[in-house]
Amino acid sequence: MLKEELIKKSPVRILEKGIEGGLKAGNIGIIASRKGIGKTSVLVQLAMDKLMQNKKIIHVSFTTQTSYVIAWYENIFSEVAKRKNLEHFADVHDELVKNRVIMNFNQETIDTDQMIKSLQAMIRDGGFAAESVIIDGFDFARSDAKHLSAMKAFAQEMKLEIWYSCTLAGEEPLLDKHNVPVILRDYMNDISVLINLEPHVEYIHFMVIKDHGRMNPEDLHIKLDSKTLLIAEV
Repeated sequence: MLKEELIKKSPVRILEKGIEGGLKAGNIGIIASRKGIGKTSVLVQLAMDKLMQNKKIIHVSFTTQTSYVIAWYENIFSEVAKRKNLEHFADVHDELVKNRVIMNFNQETIDTDQMIKSLQAMIRDGGFAAESVIIDGFDFARSDAKHLSAMKAFAQEMKLEIWYSCTLAGEEPLLDKHNVPVILRDYMNDISVLINLEPHVEYIHFMVIKDHGRMNPEDLHIKLDSKTLLIAEV
């Protein structure tokens, strides 16, 4: 399969169609679930879809070292390439690496302003014209709504789309009556797209809780394969 056909047939196209054409620049999306359900895999696949289209992304990790993040990209790319019999494997791989920057931050030693300045330095001073930022492992329980408001303003200024992961932890209930994670209730004004990952026996279900101006829209019929953690249709 050629790269162009792989992009066209990607399950990410179904997600984009279901959320008003995608997250879009200037907006923030969040993938939420308990630990170990597949948030990082989803973020990497969203990033990889952009990379396949020759768009630049910055991947920020708050919990894992750069080598671990790279391993996620390598494993998912290899699995997709093998399953889809991707032509010109090595050339496509090299293009993806060229358009990706991975950064590590520590929430104990960096605040929101410093984080934004670091990203601005990479994009403006470093000449890395990213279109998307992936932020994995940020602990919303140790932050407040001002963080996301600042990040949304930054996304709008720089014309970026920003995807976060959010780990749901602690005592029940984790979700309120509208299926919004309790930990995110104070952040909802600045969240454009919110997706909960709901584990089942054989798959992990995408539950779209917020789709821009709509709450709990129609099911998109998208899942994660529980073995490969690849996005697929139900």
